Amino acid sequence: MKPFIDIASSVSDELSQILEAAVNDPDADEGSTLGSVREIISRTTDGEQYQTDHLHFDQNRSLIEEIDDLIEQFGDDAPAIDFITVKASESLTRIMSALMDTGASAPPTLDMVRDAMLHGLVARLVGDGIIDPDEDETLQEEIETLISRYGQNTVAENFLRYD
Repeated sequence: MKPFIDIASSVSDELSQILEAAVNDPDADEGSTLGSVREIISRTTDGEQYQTDHLHFDQNRSLIEEIDDLIEQFGDDAPAIDFITVKASESLTRIMSALMDTGASAPPTLDMVRDAMLHGLVARLVGDGIIDPDEDETLQEEIETLISRYGQNTVAENFLRYD
């Protein structure tokens, strides 16, 4: 099992979206790296240099500076997918929050969330009108995907969406 180290938590939402688009680009010849994403950021659509003083609204540094910092720490050949911020859907966040509100002594893990879902938590939340009854299958797929990628013992709180 790969230990969960959330290096993506320090990546801005704007950069995470660019990284995700690069990773999911069907026309890409090979896997996206921080170096290849830097090239994307450094060019505008007409080929002009990206303005390094372009700041995103919630930070005091540009995307170029942000990606350069990551490259300095992890190298330009680091896989871009490792830096994408992963958050649970709104419905899965509600399930995780409901489980966290039970007052358990230890924070719930992804495996504990899956077990609670399989043992009636989803049905209870559907009955309370908190989540849509048609989402059960997609919620199961979502929690299984998180478990397969990050491991069953990863704390669920790491994936809460705060929108």
